[in-house]
Amino acid sequence: MADQNHSLSPVRDGMLTYCYLLLYIALSSGQIFFNKWVLSSKEINFPYPLGLTLLHMIFSSVLCFVLTKVLKILKVEEGMTLEIYTTSVIPIGAMFAMTLWLGNTAYLYISVAFAQMLKAVMPVAVFILGVAAGLEVMSMRMLLIMSVISFGVLVASYGEININWIGVVYQMGGVVGEALRLIFMEIFVRKKGLKLNPISMMYYVSPCSALCLLVPWIFLEKPKMDAQGTWNFQPLVLTLNSMCTFALNLSVFLVIQHTSALTIRVAGVVKDWVVVLLSAILFADTKLTLINIFGYAIAIGGVAAYNNFKLKKEATRAASSDNSSSSSPIPTASSSTKASS
Repeated sequence: MADQNHSLSPVRDGMLTYCYLLLYIALSSGQIFFNKWVLSSKEINFPYPLGLTLLHMIFSSVLCFVLTKVLKILKVEEGMTLEIYTTSVIPIGAMFAMTLWLGNTAYLYISVAFAQMLKAVMPVAVFILGVAAGLEVMSMRMLLIMSVISFGVLVASYGEININWIGVVYQMGGVVGEALRLIFMEIFVRKKGLKLNPISMMYYVSPCSALCLLVPWIFLEKPKMDAQGTWNFQPLVLTLNSMCTFALNLSVFLVIQHTSALTIRVAGVVKDWVVVLLSAILFADTKLTLINIFGYAIAIGGVAAYNNFKLKKEATRAASSDNSSSSSPIPTASSSTKASS
């Protein structure tokens, strides 16, 4: 009986992993469609992406506080100082707010599928900013990968029937914001030596992002909302939308915890294709062409090559770190502290 349970354990673990992956893909895709529907639907009548994003961050801040400090179901990792918060968390929170704000605003002007295609250029923005920050090194291989991704996005854009350049600018602004956030995250981990799980990161970042969104909301969207007075605040729909956003972040935590970085990146590519194809069915403003799909396939191929290159680089770095730590006969206090972080 014990042998039978032992043989069933890998199967059970595999099924659980697939469940986590399906949960992540479903929540990630569903949240994109949910945001598009809330912002564009005449039934909801809430075309305020800044206000919607602000609501998400306030909801996340309150829920993180309740889960970690009141109910104490989850634990916030220690090690945060005022200096780290001001120099690292605030820039990350500001870029996160910028990414969500501009990305959601783009849905008012362009289709979900086209927005997703433009997001494929993300590795290019991350790499260019990484080179500028001294975190990446230019090489012929990376230059080729970046060229393939850029070419694919250009082809996909050329095939777009109803292109709106205002939406393109908003979406690319969101891409730059996300690239800057990832760069700040890497600096945060490398130079500050502090690694936080997603729950801890949400606990620290969400209030900062909410504050960064509150200021432009007061000046940009609140006057419109007061003047028009036709929007309808539906607590149930908007609360459910905020809960889905929070659940999406939790699903990322579960997938990373039970799988690997490679799995989450492969799942992200699958999710991108799901969003592009389903949006053509769900939304009337999405008209896919063969040029769209061909260009996006080229870009996704470049993204896959980029992910593979980055994962191999991370594996090499981790292996060299393990070798250097094992070569020292007596571990010092500082080295053990660094390893535990």
